Amino acid sequence: MKHISYAYDTNHFTRDETFQDILTHIWPESVNHRREFVEFGAFAGREVYETVYHVDHDAAPVLIHHDLDGRRVDRVRLSPPHRQMLQQLARINRPPYEGGSWHHHFALGYLVGDPGLYCVLTITNQVVYAIHKYAPAFAEWKEALLSGQAFGATWMTESQGGSDLGANQATARPDGSRWRITADKYFASGAGLTDYAITTARPEGAPAGPKGLALYLLPRVNGAGELNFHVRRLKDKSATRAVPSGEVELADSEAYLIGDAKLGIYYTLENLTVSRLANAIGAMGIAQKAFLEVQGRVTRRTSFGRLLQDHPLIRRDLTDFAVRHAAGLALTFEAIDAFQRAWSDRPPYTDAYHRARFLTHLVKTRTADHAAHLTALAMELFGGLGFLEEYGIARWHREALITPIWEGPSNIQALDFLETCRKPMTHEWFLEEALAPLHQVGSPAARAGAEAVRRALHGLMTLPPESAEWRAKAALRLAADAAQVAALYRIAETAGERYEKLANLYAHHAFQHDEYPDWVLSDRSVWGVGLDAARADT
Repeated sequence: MKHISYAYDTNHFTRDETFQDILTHIWPESVNHRREFVEFGAFAGREVYETVYHVDHDAAPVLIHHDLDGRRVDRVRLSPPHRQMLQQLARINRPPYEGGSWHHHFALGYLVGDPGLYCVLTITNQVVYAIHKYAPAFAEWKEALLSGQAFGATWMTESQGGSDLGANQATARPDGSRWRITADKYFASGAGLTDYAITTARPEGAPAGPKGLALYLLPRVNGAGELNFHVRRLKDKSATRAVPSGEVELADSEAYLIGDAKLGIYYTLENLTVSRLANAIGAMGIAQKAFLEVQGRVTRRTSFGRLLQDHPLIRRDLTDFAVRHAAGLALTFEAIDAFQRAWSDRPPYTDAYHRARFLTHLVKTRTADHAAHLTALAMELFGGLGFLEEYGIARWHREALITPIWEGPSNIQALDFLETCRKPMTHEWFLEEALAPLHQVGSPAARAGAEAVRRALHGLMTLPPESAEWRAKAALRLAADAAQVAALYRIAETAGERYEKLANLYAHHAFQHDEYPDWVLSDRSVWGVGLDAARADT
């Protein structure tokens, strides 16, 4: 690996000063876990990095339909390093359920970075979440999932519905204390690996639409010890090969109702909130892996007689990396912090929960944009080598391209954002409190951005429904940009002047639609953080 990657065998925690600054600001208790993060950063830079490359290039999961006696088993075969890695990483799901913090879980997820591995951990975590909060009778299954002895999944998507959950045709009928579900789950992550899934289905007699859906817990093996569902096939994906995704058939499959059937759509949206935060932190983790590779490249590659890092255009691109990475990561951890304070809520929810959801739509959409943009830029900075699959950089762009799609693409985020704006006072809170730094310490560009967001959100509240929907995605991205600038200003309160500079640069670029100003060219504090360590490592 050392011959094909600059980021391999480096510490992905100690090399990431921006992450350390943001984590310390948002979650001061993180200093008590520093030793763990340093050790995990080394693990992420070596064993995890090596395993995900191996799985992607050499050892993708293989679906085995039958055992030696001809019995249907529908299990995936994983390479031994892949299985061992998943079991080792299972522990990162524990903190929120054992008196710890979601900050802790997501910080470790960010260091993992790889969306294939982290997807398996996330969908397992979502099953744990549902059991922990709404189905405590299944505590034994919860412990198996947390220990790495079992894996979970969330199976919602059906071919005729996609992101439109209300169009799902899965049906559920009662059978004593259990339920029987018949469904065709068309894009089922974890297929063949899953021991316990959560899935949506419509109970007999329930109304059409999303509010008629209930949430169920579905074991791989039923009470009689028989296979409870079939995996038709695995999907042939361009990336995220570490998570086997496939098509799952349920035919009178045994399941257990989670909580109140009439609240199923709310439980489902809670789970989506968790996974959207995971999507955001994964997107920024991917971007950072690419950035580590770029730092190694620009500190040792020469062109036209000098190092790449000394060329003005390279410094401009490094500035883009620094600004977008810090902004996306800062707002993501603010959203995580908001969720940490509200996740004990149950339907009907408090204002705090609606505000956390509001931020989640912002970060899910914008971090995916950042990841796709920055990984493409990283490939360009490598030139022809960046397009070669044998090296470490090309895969990160492939991996990044799933982040705008998973857990609802930008159009779905815009619709959910629009719905959240209409919650009592949510958008007013956002304008008055969340964006306060733009008025208090912001640059003229930042203040102009805040005013543009105010006009956009007030406009959404007064427009006819179709016109509001037409404008919702632009308003979502505008609000996300303003929120990232505000987050950077808040980080500057503890982490120093660099973050105020980054905030001003983001505002200038996003709201004035202008190139980064020339003064940045000679300001190494903006674009040069991490380059000395990269040169030392390589």
